Amino acid sequence: MITLKGSEVSAKIKEQVQELAGSLEGTIPRLAIVRVGERPDDLSYERGAVKKMRAFGLEVQSCVFPQDIANEEFKERFREINDDPQIHGILVLRPLPRQICEKTIEEMICPDKDVDGISPVNIAKVFSGDPSGFAPCTAEAVVEVLKANDIEMAGKRAVIVGRSMVVGKPLAMLLMKENATVTVCHTRTKDLSGTCREGEILVAAAGRAKMINSDHVGPGAIVIDVGINVDENGKLCGDVDFDSIQEKASMATPVPGGVGAVTTAVLAKHLAQAAGYKQGGEHVSG
Repeated sequence: MITLKGSEVSAKIKEQVQELAGSLEGTIPRLAIVRVGERPDDLSYERGAVKKMRAFGLEVQSCVFPQDIANEEFKERFREINDDPQIHGILVLRPLPRQICEKTIEEMICPDKDVDGISPVNIAKVFSGDPSGFAPCTAEAVVEVLKANDIEMAGKRAVIVGRSMVVGKPLAMLLMKENATVTVCHTRTKDLSGTCREGEILVAAAGRAKMINSDHVGPGAIVIDVGINVDENGKLCGDVDFDSIQEKASMATPVPGGVGAVTTAVLAKHLAQAAGYKQGGEHVSG
């Protein structure tokens, strides 16, 4: 089985980002990361994103707010970030605390700065096949992994386990755009393992540690693991039991070191595209 490493895909995207950034006539794209509270997973993702932006030659600033900030105060502070002309892209770390209306923030964010595809405008564009919308970075990262490894999607049977708006649903749209035939599974899917075995491309995005094993993988399948979990030994793991699928899968992404590294690279690409759009260039993501 071939291990599909995210670092190699990220390096290819870095070249695209630096080419885009180099065409901006001295403007350095700047990302604002909006974080409320100190959730360990938010802190981990923020550290990774900051490291990636700086490695790609982009600017990043963290906008941190207390866990108990009132909804109205947060909206006002977010509006200031949203309206700041020096900020080209905004990443909101979610979920937000219960007292903050997340839907309102999704509606407030400027679509042209919405580099992680959470606004209704960008979601609608992704679902309609409009390339001028930013897709959620993790969903797009899956497609980037496949493309970078010359894996043909057209005509292939793709099975996605997970139906979230962060990965499952937008990824289904992106794969269909590549002319794959897509099945989306979830917790109520009958004969989940049998359905998964039909996939020539199998994407695990359910958020359950090691739930996908050899019983779910058809001979020669390409397995993309989007999950980020912690196992019983406190180690980072994905939704796929990586060891158990090695005799059946032809290719698979590891966790860590797989899709996660590509997700932050896609974020950087979206940021460079957003900065280009602000300068009057063509707004195309993906």
